[in-house]
Amino acid sequence: MKNQCVRVAVVQMRCSAEVEQNMGKACDAIRTAAQGGAHIVCLPELYRSLYFCQSEDHANFSFAEPVTGVSYQTLSPLARDLGVVIIVPIFERRAAGLYHNSAFVLDADGSLAGLYRKMHIPDDPLYYEKFYFTPGDTGFRAFETRYAKIAPLICWDQWYPEAARLATLAGAQLLVYPTAIGWHPSEKAEFGARQHDAWQTIQRGHAIANGVFVAVANRVGHEGPSDGGIEFWGGSFICGPFGEMLAKASHDQEEILYADCDLRYLEEVRQHWPFLRDRRIDAYDKITSRFCD
Repeated sequence: MKNQCVRVAVVQMRCSAEVEQNMGKACDAIRTAAQGGAHIVCLPELYRSLYFCQSEDHANFSFAEPVTGVSYQTLSPLARDLGVVIIVPIFERRAAGLYHNSAFVLDADGSLAGLYRKMHIPDDPLYYEKFYFTPGDTGFRAFETRYAKIAPLICWDQWYPEAARLATLAGAQLLVYPTAIGWHPSEKAEFGARQHDAWQTIQRGHAIANGVFVAVANRVGHEGPSDGGIEFWGGSFICGPFGEMLAKASHDQEEILYADCDLRYLEEVRQHWPFLRDRRIDAYDKITSRFCD
């Protein structure tokens, strides 16, 4: 375990239809975060474009890029120059007709520390991700970086305790969730508060159950037709291994959140709350069943 305190930053941003503008905004935010002392910076899911999964349109495949594409070419030198680790979500073009919702981790020297491909792919109204993305095949991994061992997970993965657990068992000290989630405006009044509370609660639960830090980067703003679309709810946050809120963003403003995460604290927490010690791995064989009839 690294005996140091690291400053984690998450970027909460509003995305536009202009990919170059989004890239410039992301770069500016990373520079600002580094000036604010951040060692690790996480961008929101699919940060280079509007959330195009609201419709099934083959034209949107033009947003895809290879792992070594424009995001890597732009942000790898930036990571090296600033000496920061960057979690970079991309629409990955793996091969012709084969695409993933992915995130790669740039180490502080600009090198590629690791690649994660989103494992859980949703198919809900205005979240038609199965049209675009092949389910990931990387498994749940944690990548060693200069400052911490980091496990990137992506949005819909947030709801699955198995993902957080397996990332922790791979050695993660910090789970990061690049995210694009929001309200359907017509449902917000009735369901909005409960939806947001559930989203926040389950991720804080991952921190508690696994004794890790959790950082979540969401987007803000309304995208789509004025009489529908999605109102991205922001609410980005960073929490500690007791689920305690270290930093939390608004629902409607672009922000950069910072939290100082003392990795030595994880050892103390896990000594007092030894959930990993007391796991009954001899009794969990049914966990790989779809359902226990």
